[in-house]
Formats: sequence, structure tokens, C-alpha cells
Amino acid sequence: MGETKYIFVTGGVASSLGKGIIASSIGKLLQARGYKVTIQKFDPYINIDPGTLNPYEHGECYVTVDGHEADLDLGHYERFLGIQTTKANNITTGRIYKSVIDKERRGDYLGKTIQVIPHITDEIKRNVKLLGNKYKFDFVITEIGGTVGDIESLPYLESIRQLKWELGRDALCVHLTYVPYLTAAGELKTKPTQHSVKELQSAGIQPDILVLRTEHELGTNLRKKVALFCNVDENAVVQSIDAPTIYEVPILMQAQKLDETILKKMGLPVGDTPGLGPWRAFLERRHKAENTEPLHIALVGKYDLQDAYKSIREALSQAGTYNDRKVSVDFVNSEKLTEENIAEALKGMAGVLIGPGFGERGISGKFVAIKYARTHDIPTFGICLGMQCIAIEFARNVLGYTDADSREMNEKTPHNVIDIMEEQKSITNMGGTMRLGAYECILQKGSKAYEAYGTEHIQERHRHRYEFNNQYKAEYEAAGMKCVGVNPESDLVEIVEIPKLKWFVGTQFHPEYSSTVLNPHPLFVAFIKASVESFEEKEKAKK
Repeated sequence: MGETKYIFVTGGVASSLGKGIIASSIGKLLQARGYKVTIQKFDPYINIDPGTLNPYEHGECYVTVDGHEADLDLGHYERFLGIQTTKANNITTGRIYKSVIDKERRGDYLGKTIQVIPHITDEIKRNVKLLGNKYKFDFVITEIGGTVGDIESLPYLESIRQLKWELGRDALCVHLTYVPYLTAAGELKTKPTQHSVKELQSAGIQPDILVLRTEHELGTNLRKKVALFCNVDENAVVQSIDAPTIYEVPILMQAQKLDETILKKMGLPVGDTPGLGPWRAFLERRHKAENTEPLHIALVGKYDLQDAYKSIREALSQAGTYNDRKVSVDFVNSEKLTEENIAEALKGMAGVLIGPGFGERGISGKFVAIKYARTHDIPTFGICLGMQCIAIEFARNVLGYTDADSREMNEKTPHNVIDIMEEQKSITNMGGTMRLGAYECILQKGSKAYEAYGTEHIQERHRHRYEFNNQYKAEYEAAGMKCVGVNPESDLVEIVEIPKLKWFVGTQFHPEYSSTVLNPHPLFVAFIKASVESFEEKEKAKK
């Protein structure tokens, strides 16, 4: 196609309007037209990456294949587009400033005074264009975190202004705002959008397209009014109304010709509208699944926040669709679980997922849930710390090591069935120092994991510091817990399972990161399938 085209997605009025979903939808529609597309997120916070952030601050921490701890929006990009992102797809203000300061310390600026303009903005612009220059993408979509008017966003907006000026028709700005409905007046209000666009214009940026988030249908007159007051073409004012699922958004955007408008504004041929066949087939299957009796899956964890387990929830939902069942993910707070209330907490649950996390808080409740699920043969899936808890619970209640623990929770435990890796012992910096990114794993033929994947060699993403202690491996295997997935280089245990139970699997890695709309993760699909079969069997037995 020649030169890379750059699309900037900014947001106004309020945060959490769904810039990531709009960016992903635009990417999906352009990709369906045969273009090579990637999406990147620029976050205005000063942390180097979200790796050290509490999930309550910023939702889950997503991990890319190259081992970068990233914003959860990168999960949306991968799920929608079926692409793999890398460290270059997520930049923070912390990374920008660190890069500039490192260059200054090396003397790269030849004694110049370092300023926001041009040094910080040049570094932002270099990062915006990096992927396009390196991999020759047709489109690079850049989502700017935060809201227009935030003091932290100013250097990014200035960089967009400069790039739009430099690139001409090869750069375009899509601005997402909110149109609130005032119940007392019975009216939708456009004033917040007008103010948001003014704020953007005061930074020297004229948005090319406006996407209006709304809970109510926006009439033609309202859109005309917004177009008039905001200097935007009428056909470039698009509504993004609440949808039953985020996966509907590309279809809704296509119906309003958002991709056509982008191509026309960038001087590209429009061509035929793609059918989005596989995507529509997924949505159709999902709609049918949504009308079934909900399959309740208990998500046992300590973070009572949907975004803390975003990728897991999406992976469960996708696996439900491919099993033609609606999955209801029911959060069970592990801090509140005891031997006395566990039966009530897991009543009616078809399966149990033991969530990942760090630290000791809520751990004892996870042990209680695992023991109950194991002794009652409820399909169970443990991820990362969840897998480690499965191993500890087994050591305590089956192997008889009542004091078994992880070195993370108890440094002095005599039975350290989960231990810190040798190379991690001397590390004092917390950020970006774990086993991160994709690692190889060899599966044991005949195991539940092998059945799910249908192959012996897999590669999955990690984010942890502690590992299964191989000194106990023989004891576990003799007592009925098999180590069925092993890293070929380090011999570290990646997957454990109890073959005599219906489905009881723990993975040291995070399979949820690689589950996408059109390629659901095989372990999640197998887990939901086992949960459906187990639940139906129990229901029959009751009758």
C-alpha cells in the first residue's frame, strides 16, 4: 500500500468509554479488508509498565509473547484481531521519560537543554512510528489512554498535532466522547461532547471522526448538531450504543460505514464491504448460547473487580460459546471462604476456577475451595498461583505434609513444594523480573492437557517468580497427581492434573492470554465441556 497510515483514538468527557473496543473494532474492519494492521496503547501514567500495579488501580496486567507486562487493552487487540502484540505495542510516560533521560545521561543530546518539546514529543513520535517503520504495517492504530484535558495527556496530544501536520492525509484522529441522557429533562445532551472537542481543538487537533458513546439511540438531528458544532462531516459522526457484547461493536461500526469513512478520508479505495463471515458466525452461535440455561463457574480469587480477571472471564465466555452454553462467571471471594461455608459458596457450581494473583491474602480460602472441589470431583482449573495452590493443598491433605507451603507465603516451611527459582533469589527489583512471556512445554500423551491441545509441543505465556519443586515430583506422581507438562529446557513443571478425577488441571502459565474470538483456548474449551458433562450427570442422578 506504500506509506503506513496512522489512526489516533482519543477519548473525552469520561474514562472507561471503551476506546480499546473502538480501536479494536476499527482494526478488525480494516483487517477484514485485507490490510495489515496493528494497534498500540500509550498510557499517560509514570509507571514503566503496569507490572507492579495493584489490579484495583488498572485492572489485570496483560503479558505479551515477548514477556512485556502490558495494559489490559492489548488483550482486546489480540482477541479481536487474532494478532500477537509485543513490548512496542504499549508505551507509558514512564518509558518515554526514562528513554530520554538515559539518552541525556549518555550525552546523546550534545549538551542541549532537555524539554518536553521537542525531546519528549520526538520520543513519543518515534514510538508511534516504530512499528510502521519496522514491520511495514498498512495501518497503525494508536490509542491514547486517559481523557482529553488530563494534564498527563498533553505531551501525547502535542505529538499527535505534530504528526497530523507532518503526515497530512496519512494521519487521522477518531475522538470518542459520551452523550449523557438526563432523565429529569428527558433529553440527550451534546454539550459535554462539544466541550471535549473544544479541548482537543485547543491542543491544535481537529478530530476527523467522532464516535458518540450512548445508552440511547441518537437521532439524525442530534448527529447533525454535533457535526455542525464540532466541525466534523455529518457522515463522520458515529454512535456507539450499548451492545449485549463487546464483540457486536465491529458489526455496529461497519453498519455505520466507519471503515469506509476512514478509507475515504485517507484517500484510499473503498471497495466491497467485507462479509465478516466467521465473526458473524461466532456472534450467531453466541446469541444461541446466551439463550441456554447459564452454566455457573466459580471464579475463586481475592480481587472483587471484573477487570482484575478480564482475560479469564473472556476466555470462559468464548469457551462457553464454542460449547453452545452461556457461562455465568460467579466471583467467590477467597478471603471469606471457610470449611463451614464452602458447600454453600460452591452450591450449584458446575466448575471451579482458582484464579492467579500474588501474596498471601486469600490463600487459605483457595485451599478450602480446592479441597472441596477435589473431594467432590467438581471440574477444576487452577491458573498460575491457582496451580501452585492445587499442589500445596494436595501435599497437605494427600501427601500428609500438613505444613507444606510456598516459599512466597512462608520462607521457613520445611516442605517447600513451591519454591523460588534459583536465579530469582538475588533479585530485589520487583518490576519486569519474573519468568515472563512465552515458554515451551512438552505434554504427556494420554493426559487431559494433551487431549485438549491435540499436540505434544505447546508454547504459553508466563508471569510468575515461584515454581513447582521437582524434589517432590515422584511423591506427587505416586499419590495420583501427575506432572503432565514440562518445560524441555529447565525441566520445570508446567501442568499438573489428577487423572482419576473428571477434570482437575493446574497450569503454571496463563492460557487465558492466548484465547481469541475465532480461536478459543483449548484448555478453557475442555474445562467448560467437562463442567457441562459433570453438571448434567449430577442433575440426572438427582432425578
